[in-house]
Amino acid sequence: MSPFGRIGREPYWLCFALVWVIIGMAIRIWFLSIPGIPNPEDVTPSAFAGSNPLFPLLFFALQWFELAIVIKRFQDIGQSGFWALLIFLPGINLIVVLVLGFIPSQMQANKNGPLPNSYWRKS
Repeated sequence: MSPFGRIGREPYWLCFALVWVIIGMAIRIWFLSIPGIPNPEDVTPSAFAGSNPLFPLLFFALQWFELAIVIKRFQDIGQSGFWALLIFLPGINLIVVLVLGFIPSQMQANKNGPLPNSYWRKS
């Protein structure tokens, strides 16, 4: 997914829902692979990454996908995409994701493209 352009609120929420479902499925698969009831000491990021070598690649791809969505959403409301770096700050990231989901789009074309969900051809 490209970080250039704009994305409306509905596709934004749908994309995040898809990402969170995929993350939930990966965590569920990991918990099912642990024999017995895991101790809190056993539930570490390194144990998670070591349980399947594809998990770190999956999370890297999902982080890129989330970053691209947040950049597009910032561009849709008329702000710089660099504000998307806030999603890498713990605690602030959840607030940024929620706030971006409720701010309405700019009602006219901006420097990042036409209105989201509109038909536009580059000439």
